[in-house]
Amino acid sequence: MSMRGLSKADVLHVAKLAKITLSEKEEEKFGKQLSEIVNYVGQLNEADTRGVEPTSQTTGLEDVFRTDELGKEESLTKDEAISAAKNIHNSYFVVDAVLAERSDK
Repeated sequence: MSMRGLSKADVLHVAKLAKITLSEKEEEKFGKQLSEIVNYVGQLNEADTRGVEPTSQTTGLEDVFRTDELGKEESLTKDEAISAAKNIHNSYFVVDAVLAERSDK
């Protein structure tokens, strides 16, 4: 495995992307740490993956779906649903707006 250290410019670029300001001491500290991370991830290039089928998950689990079934005894009629509402318009609940213009701009 070849060890590659990140340059100061690389570290500063990552800091800029993360929108953080680094002191000289932090540049050195994080430069070493980021270099170790990049080198560790680089080890994946050495793995022999010939004949390995690409996959997005490794557990073999699958989603289980079922048809929605709802009996009439388990649901409300439209009139029952709106019977206790304070404000109704054309059989719809009337509520205050959830999304509004931001006042902090």
